[in-house]
Amino acid sequence: MTIPVRNIYFMLLYAWNHFQGGPVTDIGQDQSPDLPTLLAKVLNAGTHRLLRRGVDRGYRQALEHTRSPRGRLMLDHMIKQQTMMRGVAVCEVDELTPDVLHNRILRSTLITLSDCTDLSSDLRHELRMTARRFTEVTHIRLTADLFHRVQLSRNTAQYGLLMHVCEFVFSSMMPDEAGTGTKFQSVLRDEVRMSTLFEDFLRNFYRAGFAHCTVGSQVMTWDTGGGVATNSALLPVMQTDITVRSPSRTVIIDAKYYAQTLATGRFGQRLRSAHLYQLSTYLAHEERRSGRQVAGMLIYPLTSIALEEQFTLLGHSVTVATVDLSMPWPHIAERLTALLDTQLAA
Repeated sequence: MTIPVRNIYFMLLYAWNHFQGGPVTDIGQDQSPDLPTLLAKVLNAGTHRLLRRGVDRGYRQALEHTRSPRGRLMLDHMIKQQTMMRGVAVCEVDELTPDVLHNRILRSTLITLSDCTDLSSDLRHELRMTARRFTEVTHIRLTADLFHRVQLSRNTAQYGLLMHVCEFVFSSMMPDEAGTGTKFQSVLRDEVRMSTLFEDFLRNFYRAGFAHCTVGSQVMTWDTGGGVATNSALLPVMQTDITVRSPSRTVIIDAKYYAQTLATGRFGQRLRSAHLYQLSTYLAHEERRSGRQVAGMLIYPLTSIALEEQFTLLGHSVTVATVDLSMPWPHIAERLTALLDTQLAA
């Protein structure tokens, strides 16, 4: 399937909860022919804004040899090194420095992205020049666990989008076959990654657009007949992609990102049975647990066949529909809104 880079970026903003990012969402969209260029421009421009405002700083403990003691005297060091003979004290002081983890990740990502052969030489040069402005920040080797160690507060919220971009860039880079740099992996070919992106995008899109509803993912408990099964730990986790609760009813949505929407078998093309079984299980458990009206939706990106089928499954209203992610963004938003409106009003 073909998704314009502008729409991929909107999906990323929703998935990262930055759909209300103001001017951030307008950076270089129309001047960026591909996702690497777009992300590089967003990261570069966002870092420039950060530098103008002032980067975050944190306290770090450091040892200092001084004739004017301050902080905590390190007597063991002074005795071992006999610094008192020279009239020097060894002190442990709290030093305010920009060399904190999120700044290290930002600088290191700028350097890594500047080696990407998918970018123009001018843009790569801009990234290197921006990285050089982090004069007191250490360049580190990026690993996946570093991004989970970043802790941002309300005062450092401006780093939120930049950290998401850095993590996305890190997971998308691969060595160039020529060994001269790195290349950007095609995001659209990675069904696992795009499936997660599609699910997060839909969840946050509905959370933002349906403020009168409660929207989130729900972990359900298996109905084992009221007894405690000795092997209950073997039951798989039952977690919905998206659960929307209005004052009157509940809609459970499964986001399915597949290159082929329909399954092809001996009887021709059919809806995927596993998806219907999964959704019907969610609907039955939710109805029994809450006693409310429950409906369901399966939403796929449009590939070759457009769908909008509505039927009743075990007494529940179910919609199976596709959304064309190649359309202009307002059409996508209108389509997704109409699908949920129909089920909430049914």
